[in-house]
Amino acid sequence: KSTSTPKKPAQATATIMSSEVEETMRRIIKHVGVQDVIITNKEAKLIYHDSKTSMSAKDAQKYASNLTQLTSQARSVVRDLDPQNDLSFFRIRSKNHEIMVAPDKDFTLMVVQNPSASEDGK
Repeated sequence: KSTSTPKKPAQATATIMSSEVEETMRRIIKHVGVQDVIITNKEAKLIYHDSKTSMSAKDAQKYASNLTQLTSQARSVVRDLDPQNDLSFFRIRSKNHEIMVAPDKDFTLMVVQNPSASEDGK
């Protein structure tokens, strides 16, 4: 008799989805200028942050907390202007960073990049 418990289909699917998500995050991070990719839940808790990037986990959490608040405010503005509409994406650009935010029902994807990075490295 084997004492190991086989993976339930939901667990196997979660593992596959997790590896697919991680592979997608790695592909995004490889783009020129991308400094970090952050995924949070709706409470701004970090779900994904690549520890191999230059951003520390503390800084990633700071971005997550602040951008979650901003996302909530932006969503309110969109709904105030049109109650049938919802926020799907926004971008912020400063001198040092460009931040792209794609909120969803349960998760938010945030990509932080250097706006002056170019394909030829100049």
